[in-house]
Amino acid sequence: MSSIGTGYDLSVNTYSPDGKVFQVDYAQKAVDNSGTVVGLRCKDGVVLGVEKLVISKMLVEGSNRRISPVDLHAGVATGGLAPDGRQIVNRARDEAANYKNFYGSAIPGKVLCDRVATYTHLFSLYWYVRPYGVGTLLAAYDNEGPQLYGIETSGIAYRYFGTAFGKGRQLAKTEIERLKLSEMTCREGVNAVAKIIYQCHDDAKDKAFELELGWICDESNKKFTRVPEDVHKAAEAAAKAALEDDEDD
Repeated sequence: MSSIGTGYDLSVNTYSPDGKVFQVDYAQKAVDNSGTVVGLRCKDGVVLGVEKLVISKMLVEGSNRRISPVDLHAGVATGGLAPDGRQIVNRARDEAANYKNFYGSAIPGKVLCDRVATYTHLFSLYWYVRPYGVGTLLAAYDNEGPQLYGIETSGIAYRYFGTAFGKGRQLAKTEIERLKLSEMTCREGVNAVAKIIYQCHDDAKDKAFELELGWICDESNKKFTRVPEDVHKAAEAAAKAALEDDEDD
């Protein structure tokens, strides 16, 4: 039974006869059409990478970041609508601060994921709001070790060894499945993420992009930070060289 064009997509709190909520599907399209977002959980931490498409040559480098810390031990990468992503980051920071004020300790990664996912889900329940058009990767490092979570536009959340959102998600997931993540350090993970994002980028169709990289690992003292500039540049250079070698072959 088809429900397209019959009015079931006019409100977020209306199910179609097929059991779909079309507004949530449309929000997911915003994520699927954005730059590729990749996350890897390595043996000593988590690496996040984003293909941030540059919409104008006049933009200052580093503007409108897609990777942000939300606490000392946690950070997120967002794909989809950038303003929606900022709201998710702000909410995650509020949840982390409220938990610490109430319990006196840092919020566990699983609890932070559940709270952000619940907040995302709330925007698919009421007719006077719209779903967030953003997919979120959450990296955390607590007593359970390094953790990577993915939160979709519907509010559903999963814990991953590695995953991807955005235009190049299918190719990225294929490449991630080939990696031996349990044996990989975050230094090696940074190189892998950079290589995957460069492979997913289509120079013929897509605009120029800026590679963003963040990590939380033993090397960063279990604090979420941007990848150091020297490591970032080395990974980007290696990714470009690997891509040129593939083209030559």
